[in-house]
Amino acid sequence: MRIALGLEYDGTHYAGWQIQPESHLVTTLQGCLEAAVSTVADSPVPVVCAGRTDAGVHALQQTVHFSPTVYRPLHAWMRGVNGNLPKTMVVRWVRAVDDQFHARHSAISRRYTYVLMSKPTRPALAYQQAGWTHLPLNLSLMQQAAQLLLGEHDFSTFRASECQARTPVRTVQLIEIVQRGQVFFITAQANAFLHHMMRNIVGALVYVGSGRWSLGDFTAAFAAKDRKQGAPTFMASGLYFCGASYDASFDLPVPVVISPEAHWPWGH
Repeated sequence: MRIALGLEYDGTHYAGWQIQPESHLVTTLQGCLEAAVSTVADSPVPVVCAGRTDAGVHALQQTVHFSPTVYRPLHAWMRGVNGNLPKTMVVRWVRAVDDQFHARHSAISRRYTYVLMSKPTRPALAYQQAGWTHLPLNLSLMQQAAQLLLGEHDFSTFRASECQARTPVRTVQLIEIVQRGQVFFITAQANAFLHHMMRNIVGALVYVGSGRWSLGDFTAAFAAKDRKQGAPTFMASGLYFCGASYDASFDLPVPVVISPEAHWPWGH
């Protein structure tokens, strides 16, 4: 039996998703989940996720799969795993899936939303749940710059220097920016994302929105295909992995849509 589950987490106090070589020194999301699953299975069980998030990045629906060697009812996986997870992680759903399903390789696309506050003083209540800039931002200019990213491109300008992806080419299927008061919601969907790609895009959009870059500057930096020509990587705290999309035959929940109209702890 292969099991898929949807995991929500606050990534603030974790060293990212992936287990580190010196795992006894840092706490990772993968390490916590594997320990919880292995406790329920009463044997070691590795897990695979749809998108390996960085330290400080959150998830509303991280898709994970694992293949236990013992049978447990689905409700036992849900309750048992949740009972062994830290309070900042929770399993929202569990499904039995075909053995051919793979959380990462079967994903058709992935969706992220960055929540950005633009206000003179830093947020206190939401400082770990939202990014922040003290600069006022021009929504229209940011939207115009964002549309230049649609389609298949070489995203080397927005790729971390330590990125291990075989190619910098990605296809951005959707990118939109919505403003509600002092909060900007920057959402992007792509077939896959490079290391730090979303945070580097946000940094460049902030440059445009604040007037530091013109649209021409943004275009030139993107066309340069050179990380050194890009804006600084923006803080991790505002980034949310909303989920991955799969073929309908797998019958899994679709990515979560962050609604600006919903009540969130980012405030006003």
